[in-house]
Amino acid sequence: MFQTRVTDMLGVKYPIVLGGMMWVGTAELAAAVSNAGGFGIIASGNFPSPEELKAEIRKLRSLTDKPFGVNVTVMPTFRPVDRGALVNVAIEEGATAIETAGSDAMELVEGIKKLGAKLIHKCARVKDAIKAESFGADAVTIVGYECGGAPPTNEVTTFILVPLTVDAVRIPVLAGGGIGDARGFVAALALGAEAVVMGTRFVATTECIAHTNIKQAIVKAKETDTLLVQRSIGTMERVLTNETAKTVLAMEEKHATLEELKEFIMGERSRKSWLEGDVNLGVLPSGQIIGQIREVMSVKDLIDGIVEKAVSTYKRLCPLEV
Repeated sequence: MFQTRVTDMLGVKYPIVLGGMMWVGTAELAAAVSNAGGFGIIASGNFPSPEELKAEIRKLRSLTDKPFGVNVTVMPTFRPVDRGALVNVAIEEGATAIETAGSDAMELVEGIKKLGAKLIHKCARVKDAIKAESFGADAVTIVGYECGGAPPTNEVTTFILVPLTVDAVRIPVLAGGGIGDARGFVAALALGAEAVVMGTRFVATTECIAHTNIKQAIVKAKETDTLLVQRSIGTMERVLTNETAKTVLAMEEKHATLEELKEFIMGERSRKSWLEGDVNLGVLPSGQIIGQIREVMSVKDLIDGIVEKAVSTYKRLCPLEV
């Protein structure tokens, strides 16, 4: 029932994709998503050297024989990264698709295509989706204002962006931002998307390595418990409301420089927060979908539940054969 061009392209059962997430997008979570019929993605930013990424992919392959991908971000970082080398290792080790984001992704296209993998480019504006198609992306993910991480600065929501993007490109469109259950899944498909990308919802699963404190904070949070930070330095992120996020926002209101903000937005603080459980230590990218997350469950139960309820929703909306 849910076969699309994306499931065919990736070789998966369900059009449900794990978004590449810094610090928590590891082999364990990616393998669990792939084993449950979706498409798991490792975030290479967690393993910045080719050797580390290779080891993580081999760990994933020990946990699943299903298709998987690797996120190779081309967004600004505080540390140098050999993205071409990461792409080569990812594909050589069996990744069937590379997920990218950022304006410099076109620099990686030749290497990705040469090694026979698919390119899924994530963007937040329709014009960027059109550009991604022009430089050779096999599919695009469009993310709306609800999403965790980097939402569109023009504040356009997922429900507006998805049909606009579907109308603007010929390649498959994946929908991200504000999706975490069967209702969002069905709605995205109804808007023309051929898969959904979920990030925040997968954090609140047993296989995610995020600390229990962080998972519980997500479960307890309301849809209003996120903040937009780093807008002033051109790298806007939607993050969980905590003391660090409030500090960053207050500093930005006083026109703080990147150098002044750097101490609070550095990845090491975020890493410790995610993995050691200090909810207030670092910025924690989180989408507004947190308001719909009520419990921590296994990835399999989450995906099975989405599919089961999506089928029942479809039957409710289409009670008669046409």
